[in-house]
Amino acid sequence: MIDRPALAAFLRHRREALQPEDVGLPRGPRRRTGGLRREEVAESHRLLLRAGRARVTHQTSIAARSGSIPWDDIDGEREYDAVRAYSASKIAVGLFARELDARSRAGNWGISSNLSHPGVSPMNLLAAQPGMGRARVTPERRIIGALSRIGVTGTPQSAALPALRAATATDAAGDEFYGPKRVVAGPPTRVDLWEPLRSMDDARRVWEISEAQISVGARE
Repeated sequence: MIDRPALAAFLRHRREALQPEDVGLPRGPRRRTGGLRREEVAESHRLLLRAGRARVTHQTSIAARSGSIPWDDIDGEREYDAVRAYSASKIAVGLFARELDARSRAGNWGISSNLSHPGVSPMNLLAAQPGMGRARVTPERRIIGALSRIGVTGTPQSAALPALRAATATDAAGDEFYGPKRVVAGPPTRVDLWEPLRSMDDARRVWEISEAQISVGARE
């Protein structure tokens, strides 16, 4: 479930930490407080878009390969399962990426949006996390680490490569999906969209729910 007050406080803190000159805007007269005004935040975004060729790469995961989004219980308030919730969140990231690209094309926003996944590698998600109540490394993390050492799964370094290619390659484009060639590992390459990421109706629905959750609407 989204902690809306915490999100609002974080965004407000970031806005207050920036000055107009930090984002290429002139400092106007009669400024009583520091930070960016709301209209200056909007104008800084417009300046970025006018520069053209902006690209946003969204990182999903192998958890989005199957599963679905619980549309009637989007925040898991009635029934929560950690594995299903994680899968749904990664599916939502991919669908949001696709809808952003579609809306940018339709509205000439100047943004391309694509997505990537890292495959499988021995990352800290399954490592010991005392702050989360997990005192020991999980068995899954040990198995992945062993497979990584013999080249079956990837490494933390190789896991970063699909996102790097999606974000920086000159031939990468919007609404494309990048991942390891062998799904769990291998050189980064363009891959087919997984079934849960293919519906543009679902993509639009994720976008609309996101707008409603944070009480904003994107300008067409």
